[in-house]
Amino acid sequence: MSRILSDRFFARPTVLVAKSLLGKYLCRRYRGKIIRAMITEVEAYDGFRDKASHASRGLTPRTKVMFGPAGYWYVYFTYGMHWMLNIVTGRRGYPAAILIRGVEGVNGPARVTKFFKIDRNFNGKPASRKTGLWIAAPEGRASLRKKFGAGGFKIKKSKRIGVDYAGPIWSKKHYRFFIHSPLDEK
Repeated sequence: MSRILSDRFFARPTVLVAKSLLGKYLCRRYRGKIIRAMITEVEAYDGFRDKASHASRGLTPRTKVMFGPAGYWYVYFTYGMHWMLNIVTGRRGYPAAILIRGVEGVNGPARVTKFFKIDRNFNGKPASRKTGLWIAAPEGRASLRKKFGAGGFKIKKSKRIGVDYAGPIWSKKHYRFFIHSPLDEK
């Protein structure tokens, strides 16, 4: 069995946690079964000054989860049709979260929530086996080598997607991180 990540893992700087999430597994208990897939793409949203973050407008009923303790889910509805899954990071009172943008075989944050059957019911709940939605470390380096070859994987970064409204500085921050495998180049 793989190790479930604790709130201590998430109570670190957001960009560091974002990079560390790549290669971990998003896990969901649904109708007596466990759905799990490796996290392959994330975006960091870091603090009050980050104009791409919902928290840049301050504490609101929607964003209060982002101001809470690390390791809790921030799930919100967008475009009147999609749920977005984020994990809160950093210290209490400092609004930061990481959007899960992709998992192995599923690209796009709305597709991730559909695949895992995630909705508002997870908002404000801890990432834990008890709530039915958690993140776990892989069982060993051997599983990553098998998947990505002897070199493992490289972390690539780019600007976040769909945040042009955040202005010239924040829209161009390289806060999107994704897995790049040497096997992709073959």
